Amino acid sequence: MKMTGAQIFLKCLEREEVKHIFGYPGGVVLDIYDELTRTPQIQHILVRHEQAAVHAADGYARASRKVGVALVTSGPGATNTVTGIASAYMDSIPIVVFTGQVPTALIGNDAFQEVDIVGITRPCTKHNYLVKDINQLAHTIHEAFHIARSGRPGPVLVDLPKDVMQASIVPKFPESIKIKSYNPTYHANPRQVKRALDLALTAKKPVLYTGGGIVLSDASEELTKFAEALQIPVTSTLMGLGGFPGDHPLWMGMLGMHGTYCANMAVSKADLLIAVGARFDDRVTGKLTEFAPHAKIIHVDIDPSSISKNVKVDIPIVGDCLDTLQQLNGLLSEMPARNWAEAREPWLKTVADWEREHPLTYIWSDTVIKPQYVIEKLWELTKGDAFITTEVGQNQMWAAQFYKFKKPRRLMTSGGLGVMGYGFPAAMGVQVAQPDAIVIDIAGDGSIQMNIQELITVVENNLPVKIAILNNTFLGMVRQWQQLFYERRYSSTPMGAPDFVKLAEAYGAVGLRATKPEEVVPVIQEALNTPKPVIMDFRVEPEECVMPMVPAGKAMHEMLLA
Repeated sequence: MKMTGAQIFLKCLEREEVKHIFGYPGGVVLDIYDELTRTPQIQHILVRHEQAAVHAADGYARASRKVGVALVTSGPGATNTVTGIASAYMDSIPIVVFTGQVPTALIGNDAFQEVDIVGITRPCTKHNYLVKDINQLAHTIHEAFHIARSGRPGPVLVDLPKDVMQASIVPKFPESIKIKSYNPTYHANPRQVKRALDLALTAKKPVLYTGGGIVLSDASEELTKFAEALQIPVTSTLMGLGGFPGDHPLWMGMLGMHGTYCANMAVSKADLLIAVGARFDDRVTGKLTEFAPHAKIIHVDIDPSSISKNVKVDIPIVGDCLDTLQQLNGLLSEMPARNWAEAREPWLKTVADWEREHPLTYIWSDTVIKPQYVIEKLWELTKGDAFITTEVGQNQMWAAQFYKFKKPRRLMTSGGLGVMGYGFPAAMGVQVAQPDAIVIDIAGDGSIQMNIQELITVVENNLPVKIAILNNTFLGMVRQWQQLFYERRYSSTPMGAPDFVKLAEAYGAVGLRATKPEEVVPVIQEALNTPKPVIMDFRVEPEECVMPMVPAGKAMHEMLLA
């Protein structure tokens, strides 16, 4: 039976087990949207801005372990997706973005709402396609999903001309995909794994440094098993939080620019650094020449281009994090038992001393709400089981420091690109994927205004997302730099903001406010007990800083502590 391109498109999504699409219609995708009315098995979430559609698909992918899907029109609809695509690319999140395109005969003629979105997104997609022939449509979509979810995951874009969606053929749907030039290495080389274990067994001061690859490969249990077996202290990047339990005795907290004193000192003094699923980005390493200067380095990553890219390593292991840790644990299980707690006692005592000397802390106030206190109470009142999204800036760092993530896939944040406006639409996607969960976006008063129009989306779709605004009336992180390094010349960082309580009510949500410390807990409790979207406006200390902090160009051990 003949099917139109639009029908084939939706049939392909069904075959990929897609249940939800985040999108915004326009002229060249009208045929798809018309067909959606006859496809009840796929729910379309109408956003109010295309950037939000991609962030929502990103959050959905992280929370569901599935590929997130966004659908937009051509021209500005397509260009509005670029920030979300670039963020997903930096954080290795599997999404497929479908963009409308002008009819093939008009491509290159500067037609109305025509842009070369394939060319624009080539640097920030894992792969992308322009489908010019309806006979290639089904195969291309199947291939797009395969590329997005396999190997090191990432975003794929598929550009769909209007005439291809309107044409009709008897389709052939592919059952399998084989791409000659694309064969990710999942199974790590056993000899390299054995070399790595030998080094771990002889090290006196080892550290496990983990990243988002642990979360993406579902390797948390194997990581915990390995760390406990050899009694190795663990730190992680922002993207790796939750990959190792945040309340575990071996947990040192996040490392890097705003990492803990304990974690940064441990990395600086370690004789072995085992990096698993992390990419040694600049926010972690600081001054490269002084990063882990005494350590041999083992690096496990599924992407060979990440290994020795920033930091030269001694033992490279290309492979999936889960597979590599399973191999390591398998080798350990075959070895004679040894009391590693006793063997590591001097190193673990040193690490514990660093943590005791300089813990994560803040100065309490009876009159002004401290933002760290808000995060602590969110953690206590949700018992650490909420799904947390963040915007970017101080709110993001305080969430990373003071919310103790016990499980993977509970933190969704724009780590690599650092997108203000990410957290709220990502929370929408998380809530769609986890309808019965508590989902909280920890936001700043600056960030939340970048995609605040999505309040109507959560209200219309009965998504009870909670937004906790740490309202300091500043563009906080930039102001912090101005305070510390620019003699408090607050250029363009003081920010006006709307009355967030009234704004919430205008959209049909619930607005709550706390201006004193004693009001924080009641506001959070009321929000958690309200089965609707809620904005919590916490008026916090305006000039509070995120500490510790490693200044630009300094080594990890050169932290500002106060």
